[in-house]
Amino acid sequence: MDQWTHAGSLEELKRQGAKVIKGGIAVFVHEDRVYAVDNRCPHMGFPLHMGSLCDGILTCHWHHARFDICSGGTLDPWADDVPTHEVRLEEGEVWVNPKPRNQGGADKHFKRLQEGLEQNLSLVIAKSVIALLEAGVPEEKIARVGIEYGTVYRSGGWGSGLTILAAMVNVLPKLDRYGRFLALFHGLRRVAADCAGRPPRFVLESLPETNASMSRLTSWYRQCVEVRDTQGAERVLLTAIRQGAENGELADMMLAAATDHFYLDGGHTFDFHNKAFEMLERLEEGMKEQVLASLVPLLANPTRSEERNNWQQPVNLVAPLREAFERLPELDGRVGGEEAPFDEEAMLELLLGEEPLKTIAAITDALHNGASPVRIARLVALAAAERIVRFHTQNDFGDWIAVLHTFTHAHAVHESLRRGAGVPTIRAIYYSAVSIYLDRFLNIPTAPKPKPEHAAKRGHTTDPAELLELMNQRQQVAEAADWAAHYMSRGGDVQALFNTLGHSLLREDAEFHSYQVLEAGIREYDLWSELSGPLAKRAQETMVLAITRYLAAHAPTARELPHVAQIAWRLHRGDRLFEEEEGEEAVKA
Repeated sequence: MDQWTHAGSLEELKRQGAKVIKGGIAVFVHEDRVYAVDNRCPHMGFPLHMGSLCDGILTCHWHHARFDICSGGTLDPWADDVPTHEVRLEEGEVWVNPKPRNQGGADKHFKRLQEGLEQNLSLVIAKSVIALLEAGVPEEKIARVGIEYGTVYRSGGWGSGLTILAAMVNVLPKLDRYGRFLALFHGLRRVAADCAGRPPRFVLESLPETNASMSRLTSWYRQCVEVRDTQGAERVLLTAIRQGAENGELADMMLAAATDHFYLDGGHTFDFHNKAFEMLERLEEGMKEQVLASLVPLLANPTRSEERNNWQQPVNLVAPLREAFERLPELDGRVGGEEAPFDEEAMLELLLGEEPLKTIAAITDALHNGASPVRIARLVALAAAERIVRFHTQNDFGDWIAVLHTFTHAHAVHESLRRGAGVPTIRAIYYSAVSIYLDRFLNIPTAPKPKPEHAAKRGHTTDPAELLELMNQRQQVAEAADWAAHYMSRGGDVQALFNTLGHSLLREDAEFHSYQVLEAGIREYDLWSELSGPLAKRAQETMVLAITRYLAAHAPTARELPHVAQIAWRLHRGDRLFEEEEGEEAVKA
């Protein structure tokens, strides 16, 4: 009994009814038996000794969570089981084992995470993520649970929730410990919300054994997508997978179909395909069929931009694009070869200019003169980010999303080509370029260039906390951009800034596109940082300013979701939530 805690005499406990002993354990005498449980309600930490015990059910008075006093099991799915402790009676004295007997390990927390996703319970998801991280479970293994769930339990296929989760997985290396927890929580929570109330999606069977070549299967897949036959397309896709097609071959097949028509669903279709393939590279084997099949429903009824008036009037952009595409087969065998020089500065100015036909011709000429598609796609992504930097706040607020769509589509095209996507995918470069042109009016008037000296006059230093404080106020777009420019001009640590920008996003009830701009901007910054020269420096500054301006425009919010995360974090630390708040800094310590 040396390791056990003395709780007092049985007679004393009978008089008291409930007693809290060392270690925060509540001891109860009920129906002539003694029970011991953790005194903190596992839901939100309220002291259980202040609850009610009747008919073997312990009820917390804060949110009325109910627990079986014997096993600690909860009757309410939004509350966790309360840890119980073994009790012994020796010569009228009660002793309690301080070690819980139903603590559980990683398997238990994985199960609770699954339940949290199924029931769409934010606090359960948050607590499960913390417990798994603290148990040393790799972050990508935690994210895999969300990918598996989201690709099964959403009849519409891959959606915004899975895209957010994928984006947050990509930015994890840029975040501190608390930020990584927040990123996984946000992503998983958005998957749960995206699937809530939707029926599951059942993967079809592949075709019976066939000798069809990959080129034949690709042709069938594109034909099915052309007539919006998603069931046929899915069976062809699964056949290709089960015949052993590599990820690159599958990407070529699917992205060819996704670019046969122009800028599907405002760029979302291509962007979602890119995110799915990024996750396949990062997750363990065994998810290829489930993940890729979830993309097929996106092709059922997307908007096709060649049918939209602004792609045909007042300038017909469709005909010259089709003419350019007719020449793309000439590039077969030449893509990925030796780089050919071309004037990047001139191309960038064309992309941001008023002459789309010249832009289309310039891209075509550069490609056929040997310029790398990846290099052109990188420039297009930079031009799209410039639209965000130049976006004037006098525009309709909803137009932020228009320039954002173009940027995230251009980024997805850049990443897909970097992974080696085939010639048909090059068409998507042109779609981004045309969208940049169509967004030009959102830069009229052009937003004033950030002025680092303004931040200096306001007494700002290079402490990233100042940026967070700016974003506590609405529409501090210019002020935040000035601060970011000031920070960059003073040689501030960009990685520390990315961590701060991550927290500025993850402390909000962010909308879908905010997650996208953070991830795409950081990734494009990293790719440009591998290069040197004035254009590379300009591109890096552009990415920082694009992220900062967009996030500042969409802050602050009610911050309900981050509040849930803080509660879960404090519960895990053992804080007492029913007492005076400790403050945000203490929460993150």
